[in-house]
Amino acid sequence: MSQLITADLVDLDLSADTKEAAARSLAERMAAAGRVTDLEAFLADVAAREAQMPTGLDGGIGIPHCRSAHVTEPTLAFGRSPAGIDFGAADGPADLVFLIAAPAGADDDHLTILSALARRLADGAFTEALRAERAPDRAAALVRGETPPPAAETMPGGRPDTTDPEARQAPAAAPGSDDSGPVPFRIVAVTSCPTGIAHTYMAAEALQRAGEEEGVDLRVETQGSAGFRRIDPAVVAAADAVILAHDVEVREKARFAGKPVVDVGVKAAVNRPAALIAEAREKAAQAGAGAPAAAPASPRTTGPAPMDEDAEGEGFGTRLRTWLMTGVSYMVPFVAAGGLLIALAFALGGYQIGDAPSVAEHFAWGEAASWAALMFQTGQAAFGFLVPVLAGFIAYGMADRPGLVPGFVGGAIAVAIDAGFLGGLAAGLLAGAVVASIQRLSVPAALRGIMPVVVIPLVSSAVVGFLMFVVVGGPIASFQKAMTDWLGGLSGANAVLLGVLLGLMMCFDLGGPVNKVAYAFAVGGLATPTDGSLKVMAAVMAAGMVPPLGMALATTVRARLFGKAERENGKAAWVLGASFISEGAIPFAAADPLRVIPSAMAGGAVTGALSMAFGATLRAPHGGLFVVPLIGDALLYVVAIAAGTVVTAALVVLLKSHRGRTAAPATAGTPAGEPVSA
Repeated sequence: MSQLITADLVDLDLSADTKEAAARSLAERMAAAGRVTDLEAFLADVAAREAQMPTGLDGGIGIPHCRSAHVTEPTLAFGRSPAGIDFGAADGPADLVFLIAAPAGADDDHLTILSALARRLADGAFTEALRAERAPDRAAALVRGETPPPAAETMPGGRPDTTDPEARQAPAAAPGSDDSGPVPFRIVAVTSCPTGIAHTYMAAEALQRAGEEEGVDLRVETQGSAGFRRIDPAVVAAADAVILAHDVEVREKARFAGKPVVDVGVKAAVNRPAALIAEAREKAAQAGAGAPAAAPASPRTTGPAPMDEDAEGEGFGTRLRTWLMTGVSYMVPFVAAGGLLIALAFALGGYQIGDAPSVAEHFAWGEAASWAALMFQTGQAAFGFLVPVLAGFIAYGMADRPGLVPGFVGGAIAVAIDAGFLGGLAAGLLAGAVVASIQRLSVPAALRGIMPVVVIPLVSSAVVGFLMFVVVGGPIASFQKAMTDWLGGLSGANAVLLGVLLGLMMCFDLGGPVNKVAYAFAVGGLATPTDGSLKVMAAVMAAGMVPPLGMALATTVRARLFGKAERENGKAAWVLGASFISEGAIPFAAADPLRVIPSAMAGGAVTGALSMAFGATLRAPHGGLFVVPLIGDALLYVVAIAAGTVVTAALVVLLKSHRGRTAAPATAGTPAGEPVSA
């Protein structure tokens, strides 16, 4: 395994003045070292990750990171900026910048090193040593952990150095065994972020430090890309409260049954850990923290059971949305692969390519038609998994791995009886509910070992098969056919109104649940394409491009209304919008939601309505402006996007121009005298 960081990946005088320029400068070093194969594509992946959530951390640290197919091996580049660069941290610009690049299949050894680095960044002695180091090779060695920080044995305040991830996990003594005073308030926490590289471990470190300052016995389990080591069941049983700081589903959540739970996003633990601890104390007091500790939870082989009623603070609607979004998130890659292959096949061989014979029987290397047929048939194969994957992973979100088999079986039955996308939703929910019900049953000890492998898959698949074939499948198939016929007959005012609704949904939460519902509705129609469903897909993608494009245009025509950081984000928003990444507008919406979100929704509604009115069609589920050649009525489609972009930009400029001019101190990255977004 080669070194994660070397001297040529260190820049101790980083001259970049924006986060995009800093990422480019460090990425160029990675490319020169042969660790990044496509610089521009990699930077697009970094920008897309940055658009989801700023990567600035308190203490002058920026840690942009992403997984990318254009990275050959896990790599870290380090830059030190004398002037500081705005990465969106609350306490100002960052002078220490770490660019983390992980390939799609990064190995656990390297990810463990990255995890350890993320923890060490909260160590004042470590960061000050980096600020003082003058030699790139020594800085690289310091980051690798080969040279200890100057304060070798202690951290600021005399606390023991616990930069080793395992040191953070290991309890100093059994719960309640400290005879020197009263038993402290005990909290167990789980942190988990989508990438599983940086925020997972930074959140853990922030909670640990806040726990020390508050006198709380706080143990953290990090569920990152390097895997996770479960907190001892005895520690869980003795805990007074639980903090779940996560942006993805917590694994084996049922271990915390009966405990007061604080459930938040991972960034909340990074930014306000003390407030989460206070909230945990309050919830424990309300629940009666003086009650005897529950018995240790039995180890589960079946994983989490989100169906349990003990999900503190989570209503059924919240859990239902989580289950559905789990299925959609696993389905989207199949949609993208299959849809784009089919679209390219039509572009190369025309729509008649769908009638071509199987390429297994006839394939001519020199004929474009054969290549088009190959892409079409491969895309169809990928699309064949769409509904089963949706159903399988909805059930997985509800009941973990035991839900996969009945979920996939139910999804396949939905395809067989023409129940389509709606049948997949129903099959997934039924499978998850059936498995969760079986998991609640008390079974003899002799059967427990075979329950997840034999009994649960057998019984749940039989029950779901009966329900789908005999009970609910027929009515759902009839409704699916009626909806397909309705979409196929859409015209005039009905089509325009649907376009308005889809445009509003796509721009309401910029990649959030409402946006995903509209997108899932559109891609579900691609499984059984009709003229109406292709119009819906076109309207959804067009509207989703408008928010970042509108904000990019606004920062271009009226730059003085935006701070320096927003103007820089505007440059990236051109590319993100053109690529159909609605999240490119999130930095603007977070800074000024009351002006940005309504403006984006208005522009999206205009674009959706015009796209439907123009009759534009789209067979590709993604790609933005880069798949315009595959769009029916492409010129009018671009006009619809341009119109929505102008509406969004005009409204946001108008609203910002008429806001109150209350003077405020200039924030980091905002020149004095410039208005600061409300």
